[in-house]
Amino acid sequence: MTKTLFAALAATTFLATPAFAADPGNTFGASAAQVEADVRFLADDLLEGREAGTRGYDIAAAYVASRFAGLGLTPAGTDGGWYQQMTLRTATLDGEQSHVALVRDGERIELGGDLATPRASLAATDVSIDAPMVFVGHGLHAPQIGIDAYEGVDLDGKIAVYVDLIPQAVTQPDRRAHLSQARAKMAAERGAVGVIAISASSENRALRAYNFFKDRPTTSWVASNGLNGALAAGLDMSIRVSPEGAAALFHGADLSLDDVLTLARGNEELPSFTLPGRLEARAVSTHEDVQTPNVMGMIPGADPAQADEYVVMVAHLDHVGINENAKPGEDAIYNGALDNAAGVATMLEAARMFAETEGEARPDRSMLFIAVTAEEKGLLGAEYFAAEPTVPIDSIVADLSLDMPVPLYDFTDVVAFGSEHNTMGDYIRRAAETMDITLSPDPMPEQAIFVRSDHYVFAQYGIPAVLLFTGYANGGEEMFTDFFANRYHKPGDDLNQPFNWDALARYAALNFRIASEIAEDDGRPLWYAGNFYGEAFDPDGEKAPQPE
Repeated sequence: MTKTLFAALAATTFLATPAFAADPGNTFGASAAQVEADVRFLADDLLEGREAGTRGYDIAAAYVASRFAGLGLTPAGTDGGWYQQMTLRTATLDGEQSHVALVRDGERIELGGDLATPRASLAATDVSIDAPMVFVGHGLHAPQIGIDAYEGVDLDGKIAVYVDLIPQAVTQPDRRAHLSQARAKMAAERGAVGVIAISASSENRALRAYNFFKDRPTTSWVASNGLNGALAAGLDMSIRVSPEGAAALFHGADLSLDDVLTLARGNEELPSFTLPGRLEARAVSTHEDVQTPNVMGMIPGADPAQADEYVVMVAHLDHVGINENAKPGEDAIYNGALDNAAGVATMLEAARMFAETEGEARPDRSMLFIAVTAEEKGLLGAEYFAAEPTVPIDSIVADLSLDMPVPLYDFTDVVAFGSEHNTMGDYIRRAAETMDITLSPDPMPEQAIFVRSDHYVFAQYGIPAVLLFTGYANGGEEMFTDFFANRYHKPGDDLNQPFNWDALARYAALNFRIASEIAEDDGRPLWYAGNFYGEAFDPDGEKAPQPE
């Protein structure tokens, strides 16, 4: 049943508890009533799934801004406000006007191909390139693990062609996911104007994927200077060609496509070489832009020597909206109660606990709280903040991401995705020990969680960052397994789940204590020496010795 706006607001007003003289739920000073009130509002049907760029999301953003204001936080958005507005763009290709053609030996060969979002200026809905092509193997630059397809390769003004397969030598799922996502950016950083990813799947599967993606719109954010910021800077377009078109690119080259795929599938080293001819491509698209804000509040640090350094707590406010294809009478709203109303509620409660800390107990460093937009569309709100930060990006010493806790049981452990890469685990362990909570290793490495939430964006800017989940102990594994199988990104992630509000309050209290540990420390979290991500994202920064 849909709650009314008045009823949801009444829950917020009357369920909040201003004092914590007693702690019957063992919540360590956090209010179970308040986190419940916040979740009940944010996951209400009224907000229609909080999809970025919709009225429902805007209501959620206004709610968070009002909560920040009520707590006495300082606005930390653009121009002294609570919001950092972002233009979210959906680009749809006009297949009739767009084309890809191979020009070789005076012959022009039209290829079936879908050009993804043109990566150009705000006004550029018609983009063309005419450039030579270079095959660059797997298209990877990861010298820290001995992989560099670009050594000795001149890509300036050219199109990089690579196989979309990660070498089997890279066994860690999170590294494989990171490298797969980063290839276009790696090519752009070396001067490429376009990229073509060649499918290593069977021809039938490659053709199905080609047909699935060729007409799908793409979404990105637009920077304040008008550039299409979510995509690799300097890259005009990424080009998708059919299996038949891919074979044509290699005709007359040092190796045929079949030769290349045989080497790739056999985990053999792939050479780099120039492909014959040039590629002409034109991408004509229509753009639909909407505005959607990050919501930001700050508590200034108490120590003048450290107040210009920030500990960030981030939680994504958006979810995936409404199922437009729902049948009559079927629940169509993706409420996102756990993903991520629960995370936002705990961030708000941690902010309250900081705001009510007085005198010498106030943290030395400043606390920055960010409810980000468009996480579900590819971490876009976090990307926008990191690219156009409202505080200097190098002044952020750590990021703690609160995304999708599962407060359906009395958790006794937590998992900090990313803590194996940096010293954040030390702070988390110390804080958790004060609450008889343990820090457990990643129980689901195959899910590559480290690269799937907002903390990953901060990590890419060299900032030690983690995502904190409630753990698998004391029934947690069963709860997570059931949630992922039956309710994740489905209408069932709603308020009908058996919430343990005391557990969610404890999760808020733990995050408060972790952030306090970092904010009050004379040192700052560091990447471990020799760590894959530390070397990739902060190669010149100070490092901590690897733990034994």
